[in-house]
Amino acid sequence: MHEAVARRAGLSGTDHKYLGFLIEKGQMTAGELSTLTGLTTGAVTGLIDRFEKKNLVKRRFAQDDRRKVIIEPNTEIILSLLVPLYEEFRSKSEELMASFSNEEIKVIETYFSKAIDIMTETTHKLNGKQS
Repeated sequence: MHEAVARRAGLSGTDHKYLGFLIEKGQMTAGELSTLTGLTTGAVTGLIDRFEKKNLVKRRFAQDDRRKVIIEPNTEIILSLLVPLYEEFRSKSEELMASFSNEEIKVIETYFSKAIDIMTETTHKLNGKQS
């Protein structure tokens, strides 16, 4: 589904995912984006170039160190691009969640919380990092 949304928005699935990181975390350096995504700095440069051409982000130099490039998401444009593509999904998801009792929702939350912990641990192991 995310790949289909991305294509409709004129993005690749991975670019859509990385744009989500920028929306979630806000402005960051290119190096921070590289660390967050696992992309090389060269790949991040290409990613930023693609986003900048679509006016989804803006580059600016850090005031304290002009070697650092700060990536600023253009949240208004990003949201205007993506929110309409998720409206029906969001509405149906809200209806689905409303069909569960509070007790059932707590079970679902527990499952997802623990599943995320397992995915994080697995990712760290695959990347050769201690969790």
